[in-house]
Amino acid sequence: MKQIERSPAILLLEDGTVFYGKSAGKVGTSTGEICFNTGMTGYQEIFTDPSYYGQILVATHVHIGNYGVHPEEVESDSIKISSLVCRNFNVNYSRKKALQSIEEYFIEQNIPAITDIDTRAVVRHIRDKGAMNAVVSTEIQDLKELREILSGTPSMQGLELSSKVTTRKAYTVGDKNARFRIALLDIGAKKNIIRSLVERGCLVHVYPMATPYAEMKKWEPDGYMISNGPGDPAAMPGVVETVKQILNDNIPLFGICLGHQILALACGIPTYKMFNGHRGINHPVKNILTGKCEITSQNHGFSVSEEVIRKDKGVEVTHVNLNDGTIEGFRVKNKAAFSVQYHPEASPGPHDARYLFDEFIGLLKREKVTA
Repeated sequence: MKQIERSPAILLLEDGTVFYGKSAGKVGTSTGEICFNTGMTGYQEIFTDPSYYGQILVATHVHIGNYGVHPEEVESDSIKISSLVCRNFNVNYSRKKALQSIEEYFIEQNIPAITDIDTRAVVRHIRDKGAMNAVVSTEIQDLKELREILSGTPSMQGLELSSKVTTRKAYTVGDKNARFRIALLDIGAKKNIIRSLVERGCLVHVYPMATPYAEMKKWEPDGYMISNGPGDPAAMPGVVETVKQILNDNIPLFGICLGHQILALACGIPTYKMFNGHRGINHPVKNILTGKCEITSQNHGFSVSEEVIRKDKGVEVTHVNLNDGTIEGFRVKNKAAFSVQYHPEASPGPHDARYLFDEFIGLLKREKVTA
């Protein structure tokens, strides 16, 4: 069994609360909004989810790294969390398919982590006090210096982060002779969204977030996908305007997570920062249209205004969260557009919501027949 000598490390929260642990991963200091994910598996997919950009992640599951790391189990080209807080950062792994340890992975990706932390205490604290900024350091022990570093960390509210994770160049995935052409606006897209569309007979052209609608329209897509991503949707007026233009042309549109919030803003429905977001792979959601419930994968810290959307005559709420009643999905009346707050591609997570991709394909088929 490989053993690593670990030096002291500190987690300092914005409200002054301090947790002491041991260093892991790359030696360094990182800041960001602290949040927690309740998933018991899929840690590599979680680390690489672009929606986590700029956040310090607390893993509530005790063992992280116990089945190692494999390059195929990623949702983007790099780790997107700014740091990891965990109870056990397991260097030794048992899976033969794995190619490296989590320690090697974090060092390679220049990401610091803190282990040997009472994560139950951390989660209870931020659950009660709400989301806040934090700093993790495996190199600085001076609390005064860490407070100064933390004071310069911007609030997630009002922060635009999608430009940090969007693709720099447009690219195409799938069979060029596929039945449907989908323009995907990448505001932090997970790879499994693209795979889920390609598996259903789509050629997917992925565009950077700042791409003008006119440029995407030239490609003559059959439909548009607005992806997930990080940051405050209200800080993205350019993307909101693009979605308004798509709605005006009434081309089929499917929004996921941040894409769901952007669609709401395009319809004049405001968003707000949640006290604590939804992050995990066991969140119960009810489909109001069918009466069925599904277990979903979620990762978001903003939500659509429940009060405003329920009064809006131009949209119909389709899904609600059974834990807190927040809006999990809606469709635009008299338009070929709908969205969900959670992740139907669910990587990691259950497959209960995969049917939403099939519904999108059905919408594409209907629109193509009537065109």
